[in-house]
Amino acid sequence: MDIRDYAKVLRRRWLLILLTTVVTVGVAAALTMRMTPQYAAKVRIFVSTTRTGAAELYQGGLFAEQRVQSYANLIDGPELASRVIDRLDLETEPGELTNRIQATVVPKTVILEVRATDPNPAQALRLVDALGKEFVRLVAELETAKDADGAAIKASILGSPSASDRPVSPRLTFNLGLAAMLGLLLGLGLAALREAVDTSLRDADELAELTGAPALGHIPADPDATSKPTLNVVEPHAPRAEAFRIMSTNLQFVEVDKPSKVLVVTSSVPGEGKTVSACNLAITMAKSGQRVALVECDLRRPRIGHYLGLESAVGLTTVLIGRATLSAAMQPFGRDALPVLTGGAMPPQPADLLQSQAFADVLGELRHTFDTVILDAPPLLPVTDAALLAARADGALLVVRYGKTTREQVRTAVERLTSVKGRLIGTVFNRIPLREGKPYYGYSSAKPYGQRRAEREKLVLPPDHVGAALTKLAGTGSHRSNHT
Repeated sequence: MDIRDYAKVLRRRWLLILLTTVVTVGVAAALTMRMTPQYAAKVRIFVSTTRTGAAELYQGGLFAEQRVQSYANLIDGPELASRVIDRLDLETEPGELTNRIQATVVPKTVILEVRATDPNPAQALRLVDALGKEFVRLVAELETAKDADGAAIKASILGSPSASDRPVSPRLTFNLGLAAMLGLLLGLGLAALREAVDTSLRDADELAELTGAPALGHIPADPDATSKPTLNVVEPHAPRAEAFRIMSTNLQFVEVDKPSKVLVVTSSVPGEGKTVSACNLAITMAKSGQRVALVECDLRRPRIGHYLGLESAVGLTTVLIGRATLSAAMQPFGRDALPVLTGGAMPPQPADLLQSQAFADVLGELRHTFDTVILDAPPLLPVTDAALLAARADGALLVVRYGKTTREQVRTAVERLTSVKGRLIGTVFNRIPLREGKPYYGYSSAKPYGQRRAEREKLVLPPDHVGAALTKLAGTGSHRSNHT
């Protein structure tokens, strides 16, 4: 992975990283706020030798430096804690008290710094005072031999104990900063793990490389798609409508030498939007004046009649069994009278009907009548119907849902098409988030390009503006000819 791949991961998973960081900081803040404030008090203890000679002083100094390391462990031990508890008449256990005591050696010295914490600053001061006094007594007892006149090492308290005015813990700023760093690292780790586990397709270039076919359509995600799946009830300048116009234009440059085209619209698995894509593509092509027909070949789960509000009882199966002619079974849809052939009654064996001679005859009649025939086919992986249709069509469009369809599903779907010598002419990347998709010529404005321009110029044209413009051009041309 190069830096661009990491940037893509951050762009795709930024919400996960942000949420992880925020949750971690929130948990740290909650825990910090629930902690009891602790005040600290400290006292300094000097460890020295009682020797008087020069040589003895030097050796005693070395001996004191060695001893002071042991004394640090002695201060936060249970023996001294028990003495302090008895001295102050505390109702606590030695082990609990030692957790609140800390002793450190000042580097390259024989000075010990003793620190005690307590929710009450006065009590913390009493603790270190008792610790210092009891420690001096304990050292005297330990360092005095039975047959000696005095102790070779003695401990002395330097100055008076001091206490802090502000709590030393919890440290809110420090805890939140540390939690933010940990949350960010955890979020990055989760994002990397999610990226490694998630095999769904989220990049159009990767989709093109995987299928070996161009992405002819980039359909943006639309929050109104559930309530308004087809474009006949969508604003003409809506991003989704613009994306289908682009796809319709792209299809005109596929197989330009063929007088008619039969295209299969399918997907790898259910739920990728292939039926809605087929309907909207046919509606868009009909609006542009093309002779197009929409045929429902998904005889297992027919949905075109539901989406377009057409009769589903009479359709393709009715024509195939000879109970109706093709022209009688086709229904016009919308203002442009798009010819639609719904699925009809659900047959027991759809695959047998789709590979019958009767279906071949219907397909031939459709090819002869229309410039483009769009076949809505079932998904490729669950059943074989789509592969049978692709073998008889001029090409197939594979609908891939952003963030849901996996690489393996697409790879297997392409293999299914290849096995029947079907031709994948392109893909439709469906439900792309607006921040990821590129369906609008690179313009990033909130309103589509055409709509903003019309609103800015307040352009209002009469219904016959095309005819008037042609008449004007013809007159201009005649005038120029006469002039010449």
